[in-house]
Amino acid sequence: MLVKTNIIGFNTIVLREFNRILRIWAQTIVPPAITATLYFVIFGSLIGRRIGEMGGYSYIQYIAPGLIMMSVITNSYGNVVSSFFGAKFGRHIEELLVAPLPNWLIVTGYMVGGIARGLLVGGIVMIITMLFTSVQIHNIGVVISAALLSSMVFSLAGMINAVFAKNFDQISFIPTFVLTPLTYLGGVFYTIELLPEWAQDVSKANPILYMVNAFRYGFLGVSDVDVGFAYVIMSIAALILFTVCVWLMHRGVGVRE
Repeated sequence: MLVKTNIIGFNTIVLREFNRILRIWAQTIVPPAITATLYFVIFGSLIGRRIGEMGGYSYIQYIAPGLIMMSVITNSYGNVVSSFFGAKFGRHIEELLVAPLPNWLIVTGYMVGGIARGLLVGGIVMIITMLFTSVQIHNIGVVISAALLSSMVFSLAGMINAVFAKNFDQISFIPTFVLTPLTYLGGVFYTIELLPEWAQDVSKANPILYMVNAFRYGFLGVSDVDVGFAYVIMSIAALILFTVCVWLMHRGVGVRE
C-alpha cells in the first residue's frame, strides 16, 4: 500500500510539472528557442566567419554543443526554482508536506520535472542547430548522460535556491549574478586553450566547464578537460546536492516557517 501511494504521489508531481511546462509554453519553450537562434545568427553566422576554426571545427560547429548545454542548464534550474518557489508562495507546498510521501521522493519528483524541461528545450535547440550547421555525434552515450547529469545537478541547485528564497527577487539573484557568468565563462564560446595559463587554472574551478566539455566531446570528440574527471565532478555534485535537498526538506527549512 505504501509503495502504491509513493508511486501515485511521484507520478502526480512529475505530471504536474510536465503539464506546467506545456501550459506556459510561451514562457518555458519559446524564449530559449529565440535566444538560441539569435546566438547562432550573431555568434555563429556573423562573427564566426571572422573567427574561423576552433578546435579543428568551424566556429559555429564548435559552439553548438555549448549553446545546447547552456539551454539545458538554465532551463533545468529555472523550472525547479520557479515551480518550487511558486508552491511555497501559493501555500500549496503544505499539501506535499502533509502527504505520506518521503522527502527524497518529493525532491526526485521536482528534479525529474527540471530534467524534463532541460532536455525538452535542449532538444529544441538541437533542432535549431541543424538549421545553421551540420550536427555530428561522436558518442551518443556521452551526449545523453552528460545532458542528464547536468540537468540533474542544476535542477537540484534550483530547488536549494527556491528553499531559501523569500521573495521573487531572490529567485532571480543566483541565475543573474552566479549562473549566467559561470555559464559564459564555462567554455561555451571558446576553448580555454586560448587563455593564459593562470586563466586556464581559474577556469578549471568552474564546474560548468566540465559539463560543457563532456557534452562537446559527445558531439565532436574534443574536450579541454579529461572527460572521465568531468563525469566524476558531475556525479559528486548531483549526489551532494540531492543529499542537501533531502536534508533541507527533512528539517523544514524554508517550507515550515
